[in-house]
Amino acid sequence: MARLVLKMSISLDGYVATPDRSGAWKTAGSTAESRDWTVETVSGAGALLLGATAFTEMAPYWPSASGPFAQPMNEIPKVVFSHSLTSTEWGPTTIATGDLADTVTRLEKEHTDGYLLALGGARFARALVQAGLIDEYRLVVHPVVLGAGERLFPAPRALEPISTTAFSGGVVAHVFAAHP
Repeated sequence: MARLVLKMSISLDGYVATPDRSGAWKTAGSTAESRDWTVETVSGAGALLLGATAFTEMAPYWPSASGPFAQPMNEIPKVVFSHSLTSTEWGPTTIATGDLADTVTRLEKEHTDGYLLALGGARFARALVQAGLIDEYRLVVHPVVLGAGERLFPAPRALEPISTTAFSGGVVAHVFAAHP
């Protein structure tokens, strides 16, 4: 049975998205070593789980992209959670329209290679957190203060530290197990 891992970039003041949804802040402090850590995280996934907004933002970019993220982003099966999408050209992709918790539980039972990796967006990730579906958090903290935006955690939550990796540019990757 696969576990569900959530990978999110987060600012020093706890935001995972800006009010205007721009993503330039996610490059603050990034270095080759921090990108390699993230590529390794993505590459280890058996399936990528995405919300509809993140999926529609990513789908036009990745099929023609190059670089270290392109291969895993294009080859790993994707599951997009949406009640409005009916088709997609970025494959391999399945559109999940059912109950979030039921679908994630079914996917965990079906996947035996790698973990399920939720990549976002903010509302989708928050829904996974609120439903108690996350087994492991991989939070990449960037050396930037956003001052406003969307948060990942809507309420206090205890997490169990697994590892912390500090990179030369100021990015810090924290891995936590969800506290039972």
